Amino acid sequence: MVTFQIVPYNEIENLSSVGRIRKLLNLAKDNKIVLLQGRLKNEEENELIKATMEEINREFKGIELAVIGTNEKPKDAMQKLKSDIMSMMLGQRQGITIIGSANVVKKIKKNPNKIELMTREIKKRR
Repeated sequence: MVTFQIVPYNEIENLSSVGRIRKLLNLAKDNKIVLLQGRLKNEEENELIKATMEEINREFKGIELAVIGTNEKPKDAMQKLKSDIMSMMLGQRQGITIIGSANVVKKIKKNPNKIELMTREIKKRR
């Protein structure tokens, strides 16, 4: 069974960078697919990957991560102005971040029109 957990950005915005990384990594280690409203800062994404690499073992094989909806370019000056105002008001809340344990998530494919999330069955050790 696949479990998705939606994490609103306001649930992590008051945490330190390390706190954000720990919270998201712990959810992924519980074999949940995390749907984070917004995104982490680039440095936090890098630290999440680094922390993940340090914790890989027989039970935890790492994470798959995808950020959606942040690289859309405004088509005209009015859209650019709207986009800039939204960025100032919302900060890191634009887009969505998907984080899942590599034990569960086989692959995440993204394109402008859809997200494909391929999962695998979790094999329990005896």
